Amino acid sequence: MHTDNSIVTMQIDIITLFPEMFEGFFSYSILKRAQQKGHLNLNLINLKNYSVKKYGSVDDYAFGGGAGMVIQIEPVVNCIEDLQRKTAYDEIIYTAPDGQMLTQPVANSLSMKENLLILCGHYKGIDERIREHFITMEISVGNYVLSGGELAAAVITDCVARLIPGVLNDEQSALSDSFQDDMIAPPVYSRPAEFRGWKVPEVLLCGDPKKIEQWQYEQSLQRTKERRPDLLKP
Repeated sequence: MHTDNSIVTMQIDIITLFPEMFEGFFSYSILKRAQQKGHLNLNLINLKNYSVKKYGSVDDYAFGGGAGMVIQIEPVVNCIEDLQRKTAYDEIIYTAPDGQMLTQPVANSLSMKENLLILCGHYKGIDERIREHFITMEISVGNYVLSGGELAAAVITDCVARLIPGVLNDEQSALSDSFQDDMIAPPVYSRPAEFRGWKVPEVLLCGDPKKIEQWQYEQSLQRTKERRPDLLKP
């Protein structure tokens, strides 16, 4: 947990077969500013560099047969143990379709950590012994299958990094996001107050914070009931 009053910095290391997939995503907007401000240290580790084969491949056929290849145990273990010599990770995360669902509370919890390691899944998955002996947390970003875990790792990084204190210019912005209080965020409006006869709700122009807050809560509750009733507790 971050305890001092200096700049809060989180380190996220990502083990991937395709580090170039992240370069554009991590070079813009909030993630770019987080790195520039010193709040986020991102490292991409190419798993192929730890291959035990002549041509740098890290996959092989599955015991027992079946379609698809499996990421071997040796290169992954060699990579993780090499990284652990330099960094004590709070969590070693595997992006897996059968992992726990990524939710806002999960992101909130991860944002309080200092060092995260994310292993991107690929092919038919990784050797199960890696999951048994090294992985401390498995995360899915939805009930569907991606070609690889890179997109999932990018999503995890983005939703966690924006919660690090100091990353957003207005930290209250993150606290008012959808799902932070198990409800959908209320509708928002900006200038002009009237466009083609479509008007901004009068309450938002009244200048009374209590009335505005009450309206926002009511709208949030209504939207949640209509669109995501599953979020509402009995």
